[in-house]
Amino acid sequence: MSTGWPCEMASAPADSLHRAGWPAEHEAMTTQDIREWVRTELWDQVPVRIAVIDRNLRIVEANRAFGRTFGPWRNRPCYTVYKGRAEKCVRCEASESFEDGVARVREEEGKLPNGEPIHYLVRIHPIERPDGHIPFLVEMSTDITMLKTLEHEKLEAERLAAVGQTVAGLAHGIKNLLMGLDGGMYMARSGIEQGNPERMIQGWGILEENVARISSFVREFLEFARGRTPRVQLVDPNEPARKVMELFKDTARLAGVELTADLDETIALAPLDEEGIHSCLANLVSNALDACDTSDKSENHVTLSTREQGGVIVYEVRDDGQGMDYDVKKKVFSNFFSTKASGKGTGLGLLTTRKIVQEHGGKVSFDSREGEGAVFRIELPRNRLPQPRAEADDE
Repeated sequence: MSTGWPCEMASAPADSLHRAGWPAEHEAMTTQDIREWVRTELWDQVPVRIAVIDRNLRIVEANRAFGRTFGPWRNRPCYTVYKGRAEKCVRCEASESFEDGVARVREEEGKLPNGEPIHYLVRIHPIERPDGHIPFLVEMSTDITMLKTLEHEKLEAERLAAVGQTVAGLAHGIKNLLMGLDGGMYMARSGIEQGNPERMIQGWGILEENVARISSFVREFLEFARGRTPRVQLVDPNEPARKVMELFKDTARLAGVELTADLDETIALAPLDEEGIHSCLANLVSNALDACDTSDKSENHVTLSTREQGGVIVYEVRDDGQGMDYDVKKKVFSNFFSTKASGKGTGLGLLTTRKIVQEHGGKVSFDSREGEGAVFRIELPRNRLPQPRAEADDE
């Protein structure tokens, strides 16, 4: 008679079951025996950390793997066991599942009993009674610390690879700067020799322009190469956009460009490096204004907008400037590539923007047509955003 159990299990060697907790005295297996073993032993045999929490967020039951990982748990708050916190988490997924009965999956960062950090993927499943009441949640956690470490190492390797590509173009950039300096020095020197003040002033202006470019060039290159530690806090995603609008409003007005904002004020707080996002948006708005400056149109517009859709925070900078042709679009994220006038661009702004966006678990993309303008888009999925450092320190 068929038992409905996989043939592999039905014919498994006895020693494999002994190792899994199957009593040595029971060599013959029946369907009932196996079901009983699953009920009594599988709970502690699975490598997944399983905990049951009540509506007070206290852990009332957990399996062996959970205890081995997180230490003493009985009747302790989940936020204390998982993260070493004294207070409930700022955003508590468990409380939300108790309220709406929706199962959730989320990446979390916790703290082991020895103080070391642990990254884990937690699946939250409500236990609902027939009357709709939810007395408990089951949380199943998988340790993804190694995966996060590899992910970080991959991002670091990509950053270093990008630095290597940038260094490959460094000689070309320095060569252009030196040529500018040589030209300025020649004009200044010949002006002195000829007693020509106008030529001296012209040469001095070229020297000042190229020295300023060297300063900007080196500063941006060093910042890109060494990286920076994101200072992540819960912030209003619209705040860096507002500050960028304030920063560029006079520049846009003097350039004759209409700079407008279309901000979705319903976006909830999010863990962001506000300074980093501000830098990204400033780069994009600056580029958009420059694109309008070189446009032949009588009127130009730049719009900075925000929205959230499907759990993804989206920033967009749209302009109706000169746009980009196929060849330019291929080089947008290349090292030292810039379409700005001499002395205005280093070609590192978009590289820096992409790096910061990647540190937030997001991506930056663009679309452009020659003569029609361009739109640059930053997309930040909430479930991939970094953990606020202030919260992590409290844990």
